[in-house]
Amino acid sequence: MLAFALYISFAGALLQALLPKSRPGLARWLALATTIAGLAIAIAGYAAAFGQGRQVLVDVPWVASMGIHYLLAADGISRVVILLTGIAAVAGVLFSWNVELRTNQFFAFYLLLIGGVYGVFLSFDFFLLFVFYEIAIVPKYFLISIWGSTRREYGAMKLVLYSFVGSSMILIGLLAAYAASGAHSTSLIALAHAGLPVSFQMWCFPLVFIGFAVLAGMWPLHTWAPTGHVAAPTAASMLLAGVVMKLGAYGCLRVAIAVFPHGLDPWGFTFLGLASWRDVFALLAVIGIVYGALVALAQSDFKFVIGYSSVSHMGFVLLGLMTFNQIGLDGAVLQMFSHGVIAGLLFAIVGRIVYDRTHTRQFADLEAMHLSRRLPFAAWVFVVAGMASMGLPGFSGFIAELQVLIGAWTARPWWTIAAGIGIVVGVAYTWRALQRAFFSDRIPTPHELESEHAHKLAPITWPEIAGVALLGVSTLVVGLYPRILLGAIEPAVKALLGGVQ
Repeated sequence: MLAFALYISFAGALLQALLPKSRPGLARWLALATTIAGLAIAIAGYAAAFGQGRQVLVDVPWVASMGIHYLLAADGISRVVILLTGIAAVAGVLFSWNVELRTNQFFAFYLLLIGGVYGVFLSFDFFLLFVFYEIAIVPKYFLISIWGSTRREYGAMKLVLYSFVGSSMILIGLLAAYAASGAHSTSLIALAHAGLPVSFQMWCFPLVFIGFAVLAGMWPLHTWAPTGHVAAPTAASMLLAGVVMKLGAYGCLRVAIAVFPHGLDPWGFTFLGLASWRDVFALLAVIGIVYGALVALAQSDFKFVIGYSSVSHMGFVLLGLMTFNQIGLDGAVLQMFSHGVIAGLLFAIVGRIVYDRTHTRQFADLEAMHLSRRLPFAAWVFVVAGMASMGLPGFSGFIAELQVLIGAWTARPWWTIAAGIGIVVGVAYTWRALQRAFFSDRIPTPHELESEHAHKLAPITWPEIAGVALLGVSTLVVGLYPRILLGAIEPAVKALLGGVQ
């Protein structure tokens, strides 16, 4: 069933490309119908297989001489990120309802990106996964370079170059694994059970892990992320933070850790206090958490705050992966979902609801506008989204980060202590942004008051309300009843750990 979400997205992209440019309304409704169908399939597939193990959806020989199969399958981890993709896809269309420039082409690239993401999350053949991974890169460039804003060509090119460098590392590592396995199969399951030599895994694991971690925003290879987020149109920002960065984290778990588990083993010596690749990547994750939060605290551009906060929150995902224990990995996967919906909501508020009306993202300008009075809907939604981003109880981020921190404490207590600094700074930059953008106590000048009365801000639209409701309800439901996702995540993580240990 889940495979149809992939097919429908590609079919929708093709139909959008064939639509006449003179029918922007039809393009919007077609995009919304396509993404809603994908979300409905994701929900139905998730509910039908809740708590079950891996299920093969399609297995057809593709290049039989090399053992390459068109192999689509899903386990609890896949189903959760597919559900996230469906939610983010619908929300992105709703927050792109105002796109007027080449509307059908915008949604054609948008749906092509969504289809590529679905393909990555369903692929259990490394060659097929790599193909879908590359398909997802191309639309990102055009969405940013054509429909973006601040330094859009630079942001698009930087994102694509980083992505292709990471992809090259992944391909080299997987081809080496294919050659070393002697299994004549590109199935991820076959490679994971091929008995690859420990010495081989020791050098191949960091190569593949870093290749995927580039897209996950791992410090210091994160610099494409804030630049790309700021340059991208609202829907593309939402997808970059919501699902594209999850492609990298998912690849780190599904491919690097599952296929090369002994790459996490101790080296047998210590260098600068580091004794394994696990220590190295955990250190980089913790640095990303703290660094991203500190840089967000210093920003004067509203969207850059959210961009760097994504780097910080993705650090929790990578830290959870490096715990290599049940609770830490559960938290990492749950954090993928949580950050996806919360970051999408934050980017929607900043990029669509605020920027498209005020035409500025600078706090110095926003302070004079007193948006809590002029845009109360945006102000109070940001209060809720900010609390979710900080990880307050009742929201999905709380249980996700709590599990990561417990898993980190079990592995190395200092990881948790260092990550806690990032959480504290996260509270600071969130409330600073909230105060400066919406609840400033600055007294307006007579000229500013006159300008405020002369220039009324556009009212909130029904697509914006619907998009906010979808993302807000998602983080609340998971926060109040995390078992709705953990019931699928825990068996899949347990099976993965059982297969690699």
